[in-house]
Amino acid sequence: MRCSYCGFDDSKVLDSRPVEEGRCIRRRRECLACGRRFTTYERIEELPLVVVKKDGRREQFDSGKILSGLIKACDKRSVPVSVLETLVADLEKDLRQECDREIPAAAIGEGVMKRLRAIDEVAYVRFASVYRKFEDIYTFMDELRTLQKNK
Repeated sequence: MRCSYCGFDDSKVLDSRPVEEGRCIRRRRECLACGRRFTTYERIEELPLVVVKKDGRREQFDSGKILSGLIKACDKRSVPVSVLETLVADLEKDLRQECDREIPAAAIGEGVMKRLRAIDEVAYVRFASVYRKFEDIYTFMDELRTLQKNK
């Protein structure tokens, strides 16, 4: 590993420990030339997930888009952003385990709704109204009735 201070190509590892729930290794290193210490992180390079839209278009999975939609759905609700970040991370982990590299957009939307429903019902209805594109008040009321029945 190249020293971040002097650029020398060799260093020794002083300490290694897992971080990010074991998905990453933090290494404390010492440069063999200048003696300064620096930290590196080692991660598995994951292949990008590709989302297949309803119209057949494909785009790279972006957890930021999901988080943004959740933040909008939870506007003026008492749901911490950390809970939403955990929801997105859990969803991405499950998608990587269940799918190859291509994920139908519907699987993402349904996964978000399933998790959001357990966190905040109002945010769930807000998210569902955008995701399911409610055409009128009757479709909206049907979703509310379903929510009440499953309580």
